[in-house]
Amino acid sequence: MQIPFEVFREPAVMRARVEDLRRDGRRIAVVPTMGALHEGHLALVRHARAQADVVILTIFVNPTQFGPTEDLSRYPRDEAGDLAKARPAGIDLAFCPPAAAMYPPGAQTFVEVRELQQPLCGASRPGHFAGVATIVAKLFHITLPHLAVFGEKDYQQLAIIRRMVRDLDFAIEIASVPIIRESDGLALSSRNAYLSAEQRHAALALSKGLAAAEALVKAGERSAATIVAAARAPIEAESLARIDYLELRDATELTPITDRLERPGVLAMAVFMGTTRLIDNRVLRP
Repeated sequence: MQIPFEVFREPAVMRARVEDLRRDGRRIAVVPTMGALHEGHLALVRHARAQADVVILTIFVNPTQFGPTEDLSRYPRDEAGDLAKARPAGIDLAFCPPAAAMYPPGAQTFVEVRELQQPLCGASRPGHFAGVATIVAKLFHITLPHLAVFGEKDYQQLAIIRRMVRDLDFAIEIASVPIIRESDGLALSSRNAYLSAEQRHAALALSKGLAAAEALVKAGERSAATIVAAARAPIEAESLARIDYLELRDATELTPITDRLERPGVLAMAVFMGTTRLIDNRVLRP
């Protein structure tokens, strides 16, 4: 039986509603987001819809995952537009709390996944993943899902959440959905809206680099240095691009692969186009 669509803002009210649904035997899925929804987010919703009786979308621009030099106020917000997109995709409920409801005065408890949060984005955004893990843990406690769905574009985030769920004994299945790309290969991202036309064209170098590396691996190349160099070449050829990092790491532990690719690895990158920082990745399987 379909349930009426509702938007919740208070954690206790959201949790009470989900407790009722769980007592009725409903399988609950949650799709956590910061809003500014695009087709990549909607793919997560559709995956959740196929796997659960009730789909909850959360929209919360989490202040604790923004660094001191990152403009929290600049992050795009359009709750009404996001809900208009998400409802046809299959959400049943939405949780859109104010910051004060998620971080009451005096809040000082954080969750850290100590090793996985250190490299890649963690190196250039200190504290970011403590904010991510903390808010996701809170959302799990509030929405009580059986299933949570995340995108693979934020690969390190996904690895951290999987480890947190394992380490803290959350009884939640974590599902992932592959990166959704534009027809020309650019990974969908809310941050793409910040790119000028020239920067957007230059940003195609990220997916070109990943494709070049993947083609080498499929042809039998195993040298980590050669694979990484192939991915760097088209990006370094773009005058508008500045590489933050581009690394080949173990697909599960995120430890560096510096010699040969003999196990699944993730080729992960962050690249600045002007002031806009884009991330992308490709899992490479020898």
